[in-house]
Amino acid sequence: DDDDDDDDDDDDSDDDDSHDDDDDDHDDHDDSDDDDDDDNLMMMMLNRMMMMMMMIMMMILMMTMMMMTMMFLMLMNGMLTMKMMMMMMMMMMMMMMMMMMTIHDDDDDDDDDDDDDDDDDSDWMMMMMMMMMMMMMMMIRMIMMMMMMMMMMMMMMMMIRMIMMMMMMMMMMMMMMMMMTMMFDDDDDDDDDDDDDDDDSDDGMMMMMMMMMMMIRMMIR
Repeated sequence: DDDDDDDDDDDDSDDDDSHDDDDDDHDDHDDSDDDDDDDNLMMMMLNRMMMMMMMIMMMILMMTMMMMTMMFLMLMNGMLTMKMMMMMMMMMMMMMMMMMMTIHDDDDDDDDDDDDDDDDDSDWMMMMMMMMMMMMMMMIRMIMMMMMMMMMMMMMMMMIRMIMMMMMMMMMMMMMMMMMTMMFDDDDDDDDDDDDDDDDSDDGMMMMMMMMMMMIRMMIR
């Protein structure tokens, strides 16, 4: 009789242990999933930033190259090359827009629960990108105008002003980049009760805008 009792006890304890183990495993699994999500978000942000950087670099490179070619071609027929340049720039813009469209929201493969939040973020991203595109278009127009002026009267002042414009453009691009990075406020994966992050990022953006304006003013003068 004693032996039987012992056996029963043993069996019970085994069952309990195995059940506990299962629970532990389950908890661990959940944790690892959360970590993965965070990592993916970070990677997405990094990828987007890299894309933006590459595009901006390409733009600047193309612009400088075009300016070089313009200097040579200006003797032959400036106006025609001007038109060509405008066309090329527009094409580049369109291509960049297309690329942006493809990046903007990769949250279709997530679960249905967190679609709402993600969609809002991606729409915000799209708006920012559209704004950036508009800014770039304006800058290109400004540079074109400068080119025209230089063609009319090849004076040193114009060159200096032009270089200033280029520097200003670069700064604008950089500022936009910084703003873009701050736009993803990365508190989506935090709890709902830390609203302070949003306020901080907005303050930072205001500061950056102010600095940008000041620098541009100084440059133009």
